[in-house]
Amino acid sequence: MLSQVRDLDLQLLRLFVTVVECGGFSAAQGELGLSQPSISIQMAKLETRLGYRLCERGKGGFRLTTKGESLLQATRRLFVAIEGFRSEAQGVAEKLLGEVRIGISEGLDASVLLKVSEAIRVFRQRDQAVTLELLSGMPAELERLLLQGRLHLAIGYFSGYQGALQHQPLFVEQQSLYCGKGHPLFEQDEPAPELIAEADMVRHPYRFVAAAEPLQARLSSARSEQVDGCLAFILSGQHIGYLPVHVAAPWVERGLLRALRPGELDFRVSFSLTRHRGRQADAAERAFVEDLCATFGVEPGAAE
Repeated sequence: MLSQVRDLDLQLLRLFVTVVECGGFSAAQGELGLSQPSISIQMAKLETRLGYRLCERGKGGFRLTTKGESLLQATRRLFVAIEGFRSEAQGVAEKLLGEVRIGISEGLDASVLLKVSEAIRVFRQRDQAVTLELLSGMPAELERLLLQGRLHLAIGYFSGYQGALQHQPLFVEQQSLYCGKGHPLFEQDEPAPELIAEADMVRHPYRFVAAAEPLQARLSSARSEQVDGCLAFILSGQHIGYLPVHVAAPWVERGLLRALRPGELDFRVSFSLTRHRGRQADAAERAFVEDLCATFGVEPGAAE
């Protein structure tokens, strides 16, 4: 009685089907590469395992028994199912599954967002069924979510103080110092450095960025964690402050902002693709990183 199907049973069943399709033991010798006595021994093993006779062979020729006919149909269905399983299992092995959660810094330039969108487009061309999640936030929040394992990746500017985080440089952002219309410095073509230094400057809590600012103002009565907040303070005409050039550009065109001593007081902020060093990236995450780095023209894994 065949209570369990083992590898040997599958081999015997394949031999059985071949014998039937060839029309007998003698005819199957060439196909199987076995002698007629060896085929007979193998068929006898299968019949013993099953507990019933599969075929009649003798002067009357090769003929399946009724049970042999039933087994032939069942075996063919089994092999079709096995092949279907093999194909499906192989498909799962090659298919990207799961989810990738990505944090992005607020106020990114349109060109950067287009590159992120292109990476998503390229990733979706892959054989995948992956859920992608995008979350916009401030650097401190993105760092916290990475450390908590609630984000897989983040694109932003980070302190570099967190040894648990690994940074892959992606691009740099130009920052300039601005004042708004109505500010005493607005109408001056080349305001003196000492006048700029005495102006009330809006500050943000990211000291690792503020430390790189060429202007270290003595006075600051305004504070904002977000780019939009800094912009509002500067547009008021009561404060000066640093803004990404792409954020300030439309307001400069409208005559509501102007850069103070451009070039001299500018600085650059490095943005990176950041992940937790201690977390093992799965295949979907690695593939997305590959596509993202390709759109930014950097080599994956070139981490700082």
